Amino acid sequence: MPDLTPDEFFGDQPLAKELFVVIDREVEALGEVTIRVSRSQIAFWRRRTLASVWMPAQYLKREAAPLVLTVFLRRRDDSPRWKEVVEPYPGRFTHHLELYDPADVDDQVTGWLREAWEKAT
Repeated sequence: MPDLTPDEFFGDQPLAKELFVVIDREVEALGEVTIRVSRSQIAFWRRRTLASVWMPAQYLKREAAPLVLTVFLRRRDDSPRWKEVVEPYPGRFTHHLELYDPADVDDQVTGWLREAWEKAT
């Protein structure tokens, strides 16, 4: 199946799409990036994935955040804002942040995205 467009990915989820647009704008401002849309997520790439967004409601049978931003860092960030942080490979940390409002994408989030962008080479 060919890749989807962001509009197809978000379908009838306008808040999730609005949150994506805010994140996309911040990532694009960092420099060159490729966006890959699949059925499960939208990933931001350089030489490797730096971040992705996904809608937990696709998988859960309960109320959930409209969108989750996953940021891939080479260190564990201890901010209490993260919903979950895992280390799937030594020195590779996956950080999940629930987003409910465009204001959630603040300077701290932009800093994490910048760090991930710089390391995704």
